[in-house]
Amino acid sequence: MRYFIVALTLAGVVLSSITLWIHYSDEGHEAVSRSSWNSSYVNHSPYAVVSGIPVAVFGIIGYTVLALFTCYRRKTLTAIAALLGLAYALYLTNIEAHILNVWCVY
Repeated sequence: MRYFIVALTLAGVVLSSITLWIHYSDEGHEAVSRSSWNSSYVNHSPYAVVSGIPVAVFGIIGYTVLALFTCYRRKTLTAIAALLGLAYALYLTNIEAHILNVWCVY
């Protein structure tokens, strides 16, 4: 089970890195059409940055910490980190659904 969790966290780091790349790419500024699925629009919205730091950076850090807790068999810390990550992901999903009305695939 530990290796499965680590594999999922590595996938999360990859997806967060792609999202960070989209955040800093110039193509997102051109893609301002508001279809229901538009990762560029979401990643260039005011909600994609917290105190000047892109949300994707928090994802990369969070998934890395989760992988480290899992590798060192810290079950309680792993569960707490996973629940905090889930809570923040649900918060961001709520913003997509009710404020932006646009969904990010990543």
